[in-house]
Amino acid sequence: MEKPLKKMYSAGFIEKQVKLKDGTIINYGEGPNNGKTPLLLIHGQGMTWEDYAKVLPELSKHYHVFAVDCHGHGESDWNAEKYSAKEMAKDFIEFIDVKIGQKTLVSGHSSGGMIAAWMAAYAPDRVLGTVIEDSPFFSTEPGRRENTYAWVYGFQLYEDFKNQEKEKDYFKYSLERSYWKKVFGDFLWNKFSEDAIAYHKKHPNEPVHIKYLPPQINRIFESVTYPYDHKFGETFYDNSWFEDYNQTEVLSKIKSPTVFIKAATNYDGELLMAALSDEDADHVVELLENGKRIDVDTPGHDIHYDKPKEFIKIMVDFLEEVQK
Repeated sequence: MEKPLKKMYSAGFIEKQVKLKDGTIINYGEGPNNGKTPLLLIHGQGMTWEDYAKVLPELSKHYHVFAVDCHGHGESDWNAEKYSAKEMAKDFIEFIDVKIGQKTLVSGHSSGGMIAAWMAAYAPDRVLGTVIEDSPFFSTEPGRRENTYAWVYGFQLYEDFKNQEKEKDYFKYSLERSYWKKVFGDFLWNKFSEDAIAYHKKHPNEPVHIKYLPPQINRIFESVTYPYDHKFGETFYDNSWFEDYNQTEVLSKIKSPTVFIKAATNYDGELLMAALSDEDADHVVELLENGKRIDVDTPGHDIHYDKPKEFIKIMVDFLEEVQK
């Protein structure tokens, strides 16, 4: 991520903070104030605003970009009372009022897309249009979520870690039980893990990145080692993330133009290896009054990271659409 971060800061991005009326601190990156349409980017679980670094320089040519650290991530407040889609959406609406001051195009990745959807549904006077990037609508509901990669190798794995006493380092614990161990084999995965753990010990406050490894593998390590409060993830385990959040109702209330971007859908037997199924994505679009689906051929969940050119094109095309 070093090169994208350098390009991002060279493009004029500055990291800032704002205090909301209840004292909550929101950390965010802001691009050049070019008088263009504002764009608010809301990252997914386990990441920070800099996760958008690959796309920010180009997006800043078309938008006045704001990218927030979600609660429990990066340098925004780590207050577990705010770890629900609705509470965070309310704070980001206030962020629009305080820092942007006009109707904004909102794009959210994964859990961030669920926040963006609530904002579009319940604060239509603040939202110009919405891009929902591979958000796990419906696959996160009890009875469905237990057969997803995110549950088995994420939320349930962390719960198992909490309930044992032998291993104190979650990163090491997760690597020993990673799905990818069976993909790469014990020898290679143990070598990768050994180097990743050593890097993490040397740089405990930054995402693990091993230079000799391809981006796809580094992404696995990065996603577990971004500065992140695991209590945030626990809200998906106990379902409190969805407090006062009915997924069908939220999507049905959105009237403004909306794009749902879907990454490739893969299964390992019965295990869903994607954020949501194709049927789920179709259902999302059916519920939207003015929505469409765009598929991007990438096995990764982070479309803006894996396919930055495609993501940028979607965002630029969408801006032209909402401005008609």
